[in-house]
Formats: sequence, structure tokens, C-alpha cells
Amino acid sequence: MIKQILGRLPKKEKSAKSGEKELAGAGPSVPSPTSDARTTTDLTMSSRLVNPSNYASAAPNPGQSYGARGAGLGAGGVSNGFAALSAGYEALPSFRDVPASEKPGLFLRKLAMCCVVFDFADPTKDVREKEVKRQTLLELVDYITSATGKFPEHVVQEVIRMVSVNLFRVPAPAARENKALESFDMEEEEPVMDPAWPHLQIVYELFLRFIQSPETDAKLAKRYIDHGFIVRLLDLFDSEDPREREYLKTILHRIYGKFMVHRPFIRKAINNIFYRFIFETEKHNGIAELLEILGSIINGFALPLKEEHKLFLVRALIPLHKPKCVAMYHQQLSYCVTQFVEKDCKLADTVIRGLLKYWPITNSSKEVMFLGELEEVLEATQPAEFQRCMVQLFRQIARCLSSSHFQ
Repeated sequence: MIKQILGRLPKKEKSAKSGEKELAGAGPSVPSPTSDARTTTDLTMSSRLVNPSNYASAAPNPGQSYGARGAGLGAGGVSNGFAALSAGYEALPSFRDVPASEKPGLFLRKLAMCCVVFDFADPTKDVREKEVKRQTLLELVDYITSATGKFPEHVVQEVIRMVSVNLFRVPAPAARENKALESFDMEEEEPVMDPAWPHLQIVYELFLRFIQSPETDAKLAKRYIDHGFIVRLLDLFDSEDPREREYLKTILHRIYGKFMVHRPFIRKAINNIFYRFIFETEKHNGIAELLEILGSIINGFALPLKEEHKLFLVRALIPLHKPKCVAMYHQQLSYCVTQFVEKDCKLADTVIRGLLKYWPITNSSKEVMFLGELEEVLEATQPAEFQRCMVQLFRQIARCLSSSHFQ
């Protein structure tokens, strides 16, 4: 019995060694799991998009290409899953140099090529490759602008993939994060500019033209410009670069206009940003731009106003007067509030009482802003609504007149 047991031991040891050898040998040929699952899903170029000969010198073996991802981040200045070597990232033929029958395929290959994201922290790194990508992006913009047929689903999918790869990035640490926002002077402070803007601007322009294009089918595109995409797009409004926020404002407005099915969700998502800003952080760079979009949306509300819209006024717009940094977005906020009163004069009492609730006590400059907004609201107020709140209103005005800051 003992001899039988001992006789089995060498076999087990040999089997274990054999298994270890197989695992060790399999290591180099198996792509290592990335820390970001989205990177693997979103950024892997499918075989139908990429002609291997175009990247032969950069990635002679597909398995090696994926295995080199981690190294590519540090050595090549390239992120998001591609090890773009200087010898392999070459410009593709121009659209005007190929027959019409080859242009759709070339368009997809150029989109795949633009999924490579470069590191702009070092302006001396990958200079030639960055210029190749910039020129390729410009060609893609021209192609989308001059398109004469409906974009098929696989094209829509690849456009959104390329846009997502380039735009949805990890933000740099905010330089102003620890500053007191109430003392923030927009005129004196220099805005923070994203060094990657030479590429980002063209990607934003491409996406804007894609949304505006009559060849983009909204019913088809909504499968890829979905709720998750919209949430991530809204997250970008916190960018410190005013140029980026300006593009985002225009793009979100176009999405709201083109994709009617997403309108309630967009309003709800913006509400959530406001709630987090008012009651938790009091830090956000894009409140003014979001309010500017809402000003246009409110202007288009049908009458009578829905209860949902009135609740938005009470729960979001009026409490937005509370944060100390209200000066950063007060002009846009005042316009939104006044729009509500002009559409439904019965809301004047609610608005005036809300202003009085959040009336500043020690901040005289903020008090001047409130007085200006109050004047605009009163111009649209009817006598019946005015009588309901006039006692509280005149008491507050009396306090202002007796203030040492009054001139």
C-alpha cells in the first residue's frame, strides 16, 4: 500500500512541473489584462478596419501589439491601448488620391488610426506623429462635411468610438481646486488651457459636424450616442479649458435638438449635476455653460408648463442662488429664472420668495446682483402675485437702503 502511494509521488511532481512550464510558455502570447476594461473594449481595432500592412513595422504580430500596450504608455507617449512606434505611425493616402470605391474603407482606416492618443505633456515627444494625426483628423472633418449618402451603422459606430477614445480622458489635477471660489476673479485669473487642444479641437469639430450632418440618421445614431455617452459628455463640462466647454455647449445643444428621445434624460442629468454642485461640492467649471443651454431649452417649453419644469425651477434654479461663487454664472441663471416668470406669471411669487430666502447678508456685491435680478423679475410680475410677497420684499429693500454700503 505504501509502495503504491510512493510510486505515485514522482508522477504528480512531474505533472505539476509540466503544468508550470505550459503556463510560463503561454504568458508572452496571451494579452495581459488591462486595469481599465473600457480600454480593451473600446480601443481594439477590428481586423476589418485595419490593413495589417499599414502597421507592419509597428506591430508585426497582433499578439505582440496587444502585449506591448503597457510599454507603449511610457515609452511612446501614447495612451489608450496602442504602442505607436515612430516608424509605424505613417500617414494614409489622401481621399483625393484614391478611387471613390475605396474611400469608405479608407475613411474607416483613418478613424482607426486616430484612435491613437498622444501625450502632450512633453511638446518635444512624437512631434511628427502628432502632426500626422492632426492632418488625418482634418481630412476626416472634410469627408464628413461633404458626405452625400447616409452613414451606415458600422461607420456611426466607429465615429463614436474614435470620438470617445479621444474625448473621454482622465482630467489633469485641478490647479484651482483648493482656492476659495467666492474670491475667484474670472477676469484676473488666466484660464487653464489643455495642451492636447490641437487634436481635441478637431475631434470636437468632427463630432459637431457629424451630429449636424443630414446624413446622420438619428434613429441609428441613438444606439451609440446613448445615456452612458451623454453622462460622460456632461462630465467634460467640468473642464478648466473654456474652449472645450464652448464646444461642449454647442454639441450638447445639437444632441438635444436632434435626439428627442434623449431630452428628458439630458434634463435629468443636468439636474443631478446642479444638485451635486449646490449641496455637496460647490465646485464646477461648467455651470454657466449648462445654464446657457437650459436658457434655450426653457425658451422652447410649451404652455402650460409641465409640473416637471416647475419643479426644476424650485428645486434646482432657485437653490443655485445659494453657492458663494454665484457670480460665475449669475447672468445665465437670471435669464433662466426670468424666462419662467415670463412664461407663467403665477411663478413670480415663488421666484421672489426664493430670492429672499437666499438673500446674502454679508456679501454686498452678491446683494447687488440679486437686486438686478429682482428688478427683471418684477418687470414680468402681475399685481396679484406682487401683493402676495410685497411685505417681505419691501422689508428686504428697506434693509438694503439702510445698509452702510448703500450709495
